[in-house]
Order: sequence, then structure tokens, then C-alpha cells
Amino acid sequence: MTHRPQLTRLGLFDARVPRYTSYPTAPHFGTGIGEADFTGWIQDIPENSQISLYLHVPFCRRLCWFCACRTQGTTSDDPVIAYVQTLKAELALLKTHLPRGVSLSRLHWGGGTPTLLSASQIRDLAETIFTVAPLARNGEFSVEIDPNEVDDARLDALAASGMNRASIGVQDFDPLIQKTIGREQSYALTQDVAERIRARGIGSLNADILYGLPHQTGPRIADSVQKLLTLSPDRVALYGYAHVPWMSRRQQMIPSDTMPTPQERLSLFETARQLFLWDGYDEIGIDHFAKPTDGMAKAAKAGTLRRNFQGYTDDTSPVLIGLGASSISRFPQGFAQNVSATAAYTKAVRAGRFPTHRGHRFADEDTLRARIIEALMCDFRVSRAELLRDFDTTPDRVEALLRAAGETFGDMVTITPEAFIIPERAKPLTRMIARAFDAYDQTKALHSAAV
Repeated sequence: MTHRPQLTRLGLFDARVPRYTSYPTAPHFGTGIGEADFTGWIQDIPENSQISLYLHVPFCRRLCWFCACRTQGTTSDDPVIAYVQTLKAELALLKTHLPRGVSLSRLHWGGGTPTLLSASQIRDLAETIFTVAPLARNGEFSVEIDPNEVDDARLDALAASGMNRASIGVQDFDPLIQKTIGREQSYALTQDVAERIRARGIGSLNADILYGLPHQTGPRIADSVQKLLTLSPDRVALYGYAHVPWMSRRQQMIPSDTMPTPQERLSLFETARQLFLWDGYDEIGIDHFAKPTDGMAKAAKAGTLRRNFQGYTDDTSPVLIGLGASSISRFPQGFAQNVSATAAYTKAVRAGRFPTHRGHRFADEDTLRARIIEALMCDFRVSRAELLRDFDTTPDRVEALLRAAGETFGDMVTITPEAFIIPERAKPLTRMIARAFDAYDQTKALHSAAV
């Protein structure tokens, strides 16, 4: 990569930048949003429309050291049983406020480890969900599956309940790396689970793999990617591991001196990227790959790719309702997040209240800036005509926003009368360029400088 000095000068190897799965990002949410806002936003959903639904299961049998998600370990089934009952109560509460005729374009179970649930719990929870809102005719029901925590009975229950897309966490197949990050999972086990998923008629398979892990080298990540390719996943998320031991205590188990340098991280990404491209996958945004026949690849070609809290999506529903502790909901009016602690979440729901704890109501230029950031993250370009068509703004204001970012990044961006474009050579800077449109990040930076 001949332009690495330019990337270095612009801060690529030093900056910590949000993934922009929302705008504003969750750290900027405040406590001014509560149950009344959430209830009102649900009631404002149009009748007979489609929404997305996310259920968070924050339990794991073991806590992987690399993971910074909101999860808790349990060796007993008792807290899981109690939590599922609370989820069902939250669903019943949702049902009392949801307008008539609403169906689900997407249903996703994440965690944690959703496959920690027993087969009977899986069936019971799915049945409860579909009494609240059925899956739309072309709807997608996806579940995150831990190959170490699933068996035939649970796979049978998921298939019988309508799961039509499975997501398997891989991270890396190298034994040394797996031991260092606290996630031991053999290739043979992963291959077996993938085969058992497909044997049940579940035709779509996602996989997650990480770059930037401890002890990771070019040959090691190449070996892991080639093993993953033998499973023929329909979609792959190639996420960069964020080593933040000061934020995630469990990451303190990982020796910091085993981490690759920022420059090595970029090389690891490029190695994996080339292997996916050589195998015929389409590149989706900054960190996903998909077979050309997959819905995400089709959305990318059609210009309908979007971002949500799981990353990229081909779902264009304007409403995403998150259930469970710490889950975030997105509405046309703003964001609402449930309280994170399971005890506080349970207390609120069992008292007959939505556990909304914080959030953000869109104001000023929020939706305009959100769309600019999303377009850059998805398409690497922002159409002036689209902004003027879809938002209450002026040509002068759009010009000012685009020019300000252009001045920061110079010839690493292209500004034409039609669009603001990130060229191929600058794609590693995409999140940093997106940050130039983040008014909340800029305000925070100015405040820090003043202090």
C-alpha cells in the first residue's frame, strides 16, 4: 500500500473512532428519554407496517476474554429461566401497545449466547414472539450460534421455530490465538455445526472472524480464512478486534505485548480481504463480504445497504425494537435503550413498565448527519441530490458540510457537483472521514481541548 505515509499523517494508526452503527453513537445517549417516550414511539408505528425485532440474551457458560459485549457468565440454568420469563413479560407489554397488523421483516437473537436456551425455551420464546408480531412473508429470523453451546435438540427447535439464517462466531482457528483470547473452538467442531445447520434446511449462514488478535500474523490469518472458506458462508463479518482492557476487565487476561501494531493490523485486514475477494465474495462496506447471491450483496449493488447495531444489514425498516437488558431500539424519532443490569431490567418489567433507561431524541441536523455517515459507511459516497430531496436543508448548508470534511482530508476525498466520494485508496479512512460529520464527537473534542 504505497500511500501508507498519507494514512499515517491523517491519523489512521492512532485514532480510536466509532463503528457508527448509530448516530449519534450510544455514548452520547442521555437520561432524558424514558418509558413514556418509548411507549409513544411504539404507538406511532403505522398499522400493517413491518418492523425489526432484536432480543438480547446476556448469558454465557464461559466468558471469552476478547469480548467486550454486555454479558455475564452462569453455570446454572436458574438465571436463564428467570430471564426468559422476563423477556416474555416484556413481549406481552409490547403487544399491548403495538398497533394492529405489524409484522417482522427481521428477527434476530443475539447475546451473549442465545443457544444457551434449552430446546423447550427456544420453542416457547419463538411462539411468544410470533403471537406479538408474525414473521413477514419474506422475513428473516437469524440467531447467533456458539458451536460450543448447541446440540441437535436446540438446532431442531430453532429450525422448527422458523430460523432461516444462522450466525456462527469463529474469531480465529489458530490454537495459540484461541487459547490467548479464551475462546477454544476447533475447526472440526465448527465444520460439524455448520453441516448440521444446513442439514436442517437453513440455507443462509453468516460467520464472524477477527483481525488484530494477539499473536496473529499474515500466515495465521490466511490459514484461518482459508479454513473458513471451506464452510462456504454466505456472509462474513471481518471485524477488527478492539483491545480496550481499561474498559473491559476480562481483556486484562490478554497480554498487551502480544498485540499486533496498527500497521500490522492493516496488513492482516488486507490479507484476509484479498482471500475473500479471490474466492468470489463481494466486498460490502468496510468490513463485510458476501456471496453475490446473498441479499446483502444485492442491497449493496442497489444502493439500499444500511447500518444497524449488528453492523451492515439489507433491512430497510425504519423501526428496530430491542428487547432484553441493554438492548437499543431505533425509531424515526430517536433511540431508546433498556437498562443494562439484569436485576434492574427484571424489576422494571415485572412492575409492568418498559425498562427504558436512556436514549436520544433526534434534533437539529441529526437525521441529515446520520444519513451522510451511513451513506459513507455503506456506499463510500454521498449524493447531494438525495440529501436535498430527503432532508430539510439547503444547497449552501450541504456544500458547507461537505467542504469542511474535504478540507480535512484533501485529495483523499473527491468532491464533485453530484457527490462527496471516498476513493478506493482512502477506504481505510472511512470511519475517520465519517467522524468529520459527527457533531457530537466534535463538541466533545472541543470541550476536552477547553478543559
